[in-house]
Amino acid sequence: MSGHSKWSNIKHKKEKTDAQKAKVFTKIGKEIAIAVKESGGDPATNSKLRDLIQKAKANNVPNDNIDRTIKKALGASDVAYEEITYEGYGPGGTAIIVEVVTDNRNRTASEIRHIFDKSGGSMGATGCVSWMFDKKGLIVVERSASIDEDELMMEALDAGAEDFNALDDVYEIYTAPTDFSVVREALEAKGLSFLSAEIGMFPQNTVDATKDEELVEKIEKMLERFDDDDDVQDVYHNATLPEEEEEE
Repeated sequence: MSGHSKWSNIKHKKEKTDAQKAKVFTKIGKEIAIAVKESGGDPATNSKLRDLIQKAKANNVPNDNIDRTIKKALGASDVAYEEITYEGYGPGGTAIIVEVVTDNRNRTASEIRHIFDKSGGSMGATGCVSWMFDKKGLIVVERSASIDEDELMMEALDAGAEDFNALDDVYEIYTAPTDFSVVREALEAKGLSFLSAEIGMFPQNTVDATKDEELVEKIEKMLERFDDDDDVQDVYHNATLPEEEEEE
């Protein structure tokens, strides 16, 4: 993965307004509900739930909210959420992957297709662009004087990480999806905290949109529309956008 764009440039992030934070809380809550429904509410025996709790904490979700969400999911017999992935093409032929959690498949499919169409793109069949991406875990650690780069790299690789990138402001630790939890927990046990720790989709090659302001605007508008949809959990793309457009 060396040489690939920063996480912030391949996984669209929203600004941290209060309203958007509330949306993030809701979306993580849906993921937790599904994890509890699938494998129970005990993080000790449910690795997916364990990862989601850490994701929630990294997004500043209060512990009370996390506990309430788990208890609600345990007591609900009618949790009907399902995870669906849509794929398609955005402006300029960019590849787009949209991950949703929904309780109404037909409604969501219609809304996602509408966003693709309205944004000058087109929704495609399953598999039409996912072959251009690799699914990997990524743990991001902020650079600081207290962290020795070589030591962190060795600890990460010893724990099972696949790759380690040292950037100007952060360290990026990549893992296979199946090794993500083990590596994250091993580094946590060393006392490390993370800016983010998630499994995501990473493009094998990117489309450089930075020299076309109109294309950048179209792509950004499409990503905003997806972000505004309550069913959308994550959006991945293979466009290289200006860094100032991506930074918080």
